[in-house]
Amino acid sequence: MTTTPSSSAAGPLAGVRVLDLSAYIAGPYGCALLADQGAEVLKIEPPAGDNLRRYPSTLAEESRAFLGVNRSKRGAVLDLKQPEDLAVLHRLVQQSDVLVHNFRPGVPERLGIGYEALAAINPRLVYCAVTGYGDKGPLRQRAGYDQVLQTMTGMCAMQAPAGAAPQILYGSVVDYYAASLIAAAVSSALYEREKSGAGQQVGVSLLRSALAMQSARLVWADSERREVGRDMRSGGITGIHPTRAGWIYISANTPHFWQALCEKTGLAELLDGDRYDTVRKRARHHAEIVPRLHAALAARSALEWEDICGDEVPCAAARTVEDMFDCPQVQAEDMVARFDHPVAGSYRGFSRAMTFGRTPGPQPFAAPALGQHDAEVRALADAQREAA
Repeated sequence: MTTTPSSSAAGPLAGVRVLDLSAYIAGPYGCALLADQGAEVLKIEPPAGDNLRRYPSTLAEESRAFLGVNRSKRGAVLDLKQPEDLAVLHRLVQQSDVLVHNFRPGVPERLGIGYEALAAINPRLVYCAVTGYGDKGPLRQRAGYDQVLQTMTGMCAMQAPAGAAPQILYGSVVDYYAASLIAAAVSSALYEREKSGAGQQVGVSLLRSALAMQSARLVWADSERREVGRDMRSGGITGIHPTRAGWIYISANTPHFWQALCEKTGLAELLDGDRYDTVRKRARHHAEIVPRLHAALAARSALEWEDICGDEVPCAAARTVEDMFDCPQVQAEDMVARFDHPVAGSYRGFSRAMTFGRTPGPQPFAAPALGQHDAEVRALADAQREAA
């Protein structure tokens, strides 16, 4: 079914209006997650548009990335450097619940959209500023980007094999985790507002996101030296392995998964004695185990091994993202929907990130073309002026 704007099913955030002034990925996708939960999201762009619209894409007329992170929003263009358009935004703020932006510290104040100014207009406003490094400290004015923060915080160094050059984790993982923090923090602030009646500032930074993702590594006991093993990788058994055709990821950390792997690959002799009976021992002796495992896996393809392992050994044959569009599990969970876009045309894309049994929320719809809903959004602002 083609998804179009609809209020046929209210989500848990139905009735909440969000002004999305952010660009790139973290802020916009955080607002998309709020839209998934039923919030009405108005994406406000400058005349040149969100810079993500101009990122490389094999789509001729629109950026794939922009479509992917801006679903279920109406879009309008406002030039906040022009007094008339700033006044339009201020009227929208009067009737909105949330505002999200990713300007560097100091810029909102210069534009006339700092927290103090907007809180004076609407004391119930939840005001979320997404920054690279936070609003204090020596790096507060620097531009922050996903892979810059990956590199700074040790993620790239940890990703690389020992002694090799640091490696980027592609997929904008820091941005997407920051988006989740935005959605969670804004929702919490809205919940608190129901008790206090007052809005507040909410801060999310890419630096905080990158470090939060590494909470299991970011522990340093007083008794430890600097260079200790902080990674959670469990050795050469758990990981990606070659097969006769394709690659397969296998996780065999628990005793029953290790036993099932050995039995299914014909390596039951590895279960004898206590030489390999713990994760730490298997990591210590991985040079003995891995060649034998690879020899066994060479007998079949990755897809065949995936079927053989079934529910008894956690594993997955390596696939491409294109395979996910028609994956039976993805289809069963309704994770992909069909969208109609005025410029890009019809396309399939991710539908929503969470489900709610009693309040499922409206069907998602396509990201807006630049200025697509100018008339509607300005009409909302005009209605506020007339009401005043």
